Amino acid sequence: MQTELEHALGYEYRDRELLRRALSHTSYANEVYKDAFESYERLEFLGDSILGFVTAEYLFKTFPDKLEGELSRIRAELVCEKNLALVAEKLSLGDYLLLGNGEEQTGGRHRASITSDVVEALIAAAYLDGGFEVAKGIVERHVLTLLSVAEKTHDYKTELQELVQRKKEQHLSYELTGESGPDHCKEFTVQVSLNGEPVGSGTGTSKKRAEQAAAMQAIRRLFPKEIR
Repeated sequence: MQTELEHALGYEYRDRELLRRALSHTSYANEVYKDAFESYERLEFLGDSILGFVTAEYLFKTFPDKLEGELSRIRAELVCEKNLALVAEKLSLGDYLLLGNGEEQTGGRHRASITSDVVEALIAAAYLDGGFEVAKGIVERHVLTLLSVAEKTHDYKTELQELVQRKKEQHLSYELTGESGPDHCKEFTVQVSLNGEPVGSGTGTSKKRAEQAAAMQAIRRLFPKEIR
């Protein structure tokens, strides 16, 4: 079964134990090995950094005309749990997961929070097994191909408004705090406040883009689990 997964990934792991660990949930590692170190969690930690770097480098080279805030937005969209879970689904990754009995019975095999983590673990395992270029190739083939979806503008202002309205008497306001550069290439800075308290700041080539960047930063600060 793992050979089919490797075929889908485009890489065959030489270290089979490394591959096994990348597919092992903590529940399985504790049940079978009595050792959480045999799970994918440490690999996921490394894979997250590799994924972030490869994605950032690609976006930096692909979009020389985009500012940091817009590049950060696209990167966040690309590597979010939803997209990584989509990658996992295309790889039929759930079929290969090693789960403990409890996790198996509660639907863990197709839980996005698990499958997205395993994608990152597989990237790290590929890096340790075959080097950076191998891991980079997996990211390019399976994650960066989702760029067209991630590049679409996400309405963070509306999302932030909906999130703060969960509580009554919450008021958001946006204020232009900076403007620099020549007329043909201006950069704007906007601060967003919640009930008069600053909660985010962002820059952009237009006031609207700066407001979106500020709203995204506010969501990351106030609602870190909600960022998409």
